[in-house]
Amino acid sequence: MKFLENLPVMDFMRSEKMTFVQLIMPVESAHRAISYLGELGLLQFKDLNDGKSPFQRTFVNQVKRCGEMSRKLRFFKDQISKAGVVVSAHPGMQPDIDLEELEMKLSEHETELIEMNSNSEKLGQAYNELQEFKLVLQKAGSFLVSTKSHAVAEERELDENIYSRDDYVESASLLEEPGTSNQAGLRFISGIICKTKALRFERMLFRATRGNMFFNQAPAEQYVIDPLSTEVVEKTVFVVFFSGEQAKAKIMKICEAFGANCYPVPEDTTKQRQITREVLSRLSELEATLDAGIRHRNTALSEIGFHLRKWTIRVRKEKAVYDTLNMLNFDVTKKCLVGEGWCPIFAKPQLQEALQRATIDSNSQVGIIFHVMDAVESPPTYFRTNRFTNAYQEIVDAYGVARYQEANPAVYTVITFPFLFAVMFGDWGHGICLLVGALFLVAREKKLGSQKLGSFLEMAFGGRYVILLMALFSIYCGLIYNEFFSVPYHIFGESAYKCRDTTCSDSHTVGLVKYRDPYPFGVDPSWRGSRSELPFLNSLKMKMSILLGITQMNLGIILSYFNAKFFGSSLDIRYQFIPQLIFLNSLFGYLALLIVIKWCTGSKADLYHVMIYMFLSPTDDLGENELFWGQRPLQILLLILALVAVPWMLFPKPFILRKLHSERFQGRSYGILGTSEMDSDVEPDSARQRHEEFNFSEVFVHQMIHSIEFVLGAVSNTASYLRLWALSLAHSELSTVFYEKVLLLAWGYDNFAIRMVGLLVFAFATAFILLMMETLSAFLHALRLHWVEYQGKFYHGDGYKFAPFSFSSLCDEED
Repeated sequence: MKFLENLPVMDFMRSEKMTFVQLIMPVESAHRAISYLGELGLLQFKDLNDGKSPFQRTFVNQVKRCGEMSRKLRFFKDQISKAGVVVSAHPGMQPDIDLEELEMKLSEHETELIEMNSNSEKLGQAYNELQEFKLVLQKAGSFLVSTKSHAVAEERELDENIYSRDDYVESASLLEEPGTSNQAGLRFISGIICKTKALRFERMLFRATRGNMFFNQAPAEQYVIDPLSTEVVEKTVFVVFFSGEQAKAKIMKICEAFGANCYPVPEDTTKQRQITREVLSRLSELEATLDAGIRHRNTALSEIGFHLRKWTIRVRKEKAVYDTLNMLNFDVTKKCLVGEGWCPIFAKPQLQEALQRATIDSNSQVGIIFHVMDAVESPPTYFRTNRFTNAYQEIVDAYGVARYQEANPAVYTVITFPFLFAVMFGDWGHGICLLVGALFLVAREKKLGSQKLGSFLEMAFGGRYVILLMALFSIYCGLIYNEFFSVPYHIFGESAYKCRDTTCSDSHTVGLVKYRDPYPFGVDPSWRGSRSELPFLNSLKMKMSILLGITQMNLGIILSYFNAKFFGSSLDIRYQFIPQLIFLNSLFGYLALLIVIKWCTGSKADLYHVMIYMFLSPTDDLGENELFWGQRPLQILLLILALVAVPWMLFPKPFILRKLHSERFQGRSYGILGTSEMDSDVEPDSARQRHEEFNFSEVFVHQMIHSIEFVLGAVSNTASYLRLWALSLAHSELSTVFYEKVLLLAWGYDNFAIRMVGLLVFAFATAFILLMMETLSAFLHALRLHWVEYQGKFYHGDGYKFAPFSFSSLCDEED
């Protein structure tokens, strides 16, 4: 026990030490002080106005103004995007602009743009109407000419066939008197309608006029912009001939209902030509006017776009500053703002310097007060990371943010995570493919980091250093497995085995013989294709998985000791860490020892038999399964220790806690006084906790659940590491199938097309199944092993992240 107590506390694994500070700022220097703190990004403010609505806060008007300016900037951005204006590069240096001046400038630009858009819309509508009028003039004019020539032939047909009938007087309505000229009573309406509506439009006209109309139509032969909807549609020009005012009213209502645009077309050909010339002239003028307006508008948008990014950042910063000021208490009598928050201890000099600079720059007569104070809640967790370690910290934080000053699993995850991945993915050919992709992402990280990528590419780019280490470890494990796209190579020398005969015709059935020293590194290539290949590799990878799993679980238990040591919890060390370590290693640590001894001695002992009968018949003679002298009494001792460790974990801690609680309050039930003082000896480097009434049954049940979970988990977690063996075997077998049954099979044909098809199928299977699906599968299994089997031994993960007020954390998207 004394040896354990003298072990050093691993401070490099702890989050940054935090302190709770209070700021008292005069009103005249508060804005500048918050701005300087936002540039530093090292202070997390506490919302002291949590009970107030946003409209009850002090700086609500300033926030509204910033929100309105943000709306205008979004409007400018949309206009630039719609117009397709290419904005010049953002200048490096621009003079700062006052917020009031910026607000006025944005209002002026918005008014100007709205006016230009309105004028452009009106001119565009007039232009589109004239375009339709031009088409109607062209098509309807030809209808009228053909109708006049058609009317002469039709009149002859009426004389010969229809006028001679007796019932004509009852059915005729267009011609009021049989035999008289119909030119005086015949009228027409011309216009244009969407092609999709033309058939229904014609049917409705026929029904409304009871067939007493003549409908003629022709396609416009070009797409037209509708003046009302401003959509590009395919339209049809029509002319409706009718007679009577009542029919005209019906036809006009139907045209309005179907969205048909009607235009007047004179019957006189001379007038048609004159109107056509006037329309074309007007179109030319409008086109020139529209072009000039578009050039003027694009110039204005280009000028706005030149400053848009700087203005957007400035407005976002101002809004963030006022949002933060709204989190502070406003003391009306003293005319000051009071703020509270968390900051790392190392950042205190930088914060004090920034506040002092804000006082000087704002010409304030009163300085800003910055002092440390006690807090009720637990501090946030802050780990300083860089581009390399950030992805690994995110993997841990996805499970849960570390409790304040809790041991950080990411320190070891940097190595263990890509290594366990590589154990499942081991193939140095596939590892090289991953390495090429990772090196590309790392080499282009500056360019890719400033671009908007898809969700998959963004995820891959964020984990580029994780992929880099996964690729390197995969190459290493692939060299150990001696697999290059499932093909073994004699990289480190000649094989230690040879065939029993000179032809090697029976190497698979009869086997090989050893004739020299073992292969220097990794698996001997002669195992591939031999009759012992699968049993040998299965045994190797399964036992290796158990060794790796027990090692990592022991690491997790050891980290639980450092947590208990750091927080001064001797109970957790005596009644949790020690029995857990004894239980795990008495059973599975002993299994790992047997595996190593069997490898070193070459024994043929059955480890399954040893472990099973260690529980069923611990006193029986081991016989040929004995690996070393004194194995049987050692097994009995380890079994007794494992049985003792279970009640050791379960009973002492709850009863000792109850005893300590009764001694603390001397058997009386007193409540904790609500004071601002904190006993730093009891709770070092942390905020004071709210003490709740001690409940023995709840504590005992919690300890029982924890003990049962550990005991059962010791078995299930060890078995869970066998996924390293299973996925490694699956990856190797899949690679072999694609190589032998696709590539080699296709290459056996003396046909170029079949070979190319086989090569393409092999490349597709390698890229999408082995490099994508298998990579994702191994990644998820490695993630599970870290979150459950490893971190479950020591990691609580119930903290919350340090979220300082920082301008650099403002996202590029609109608030």
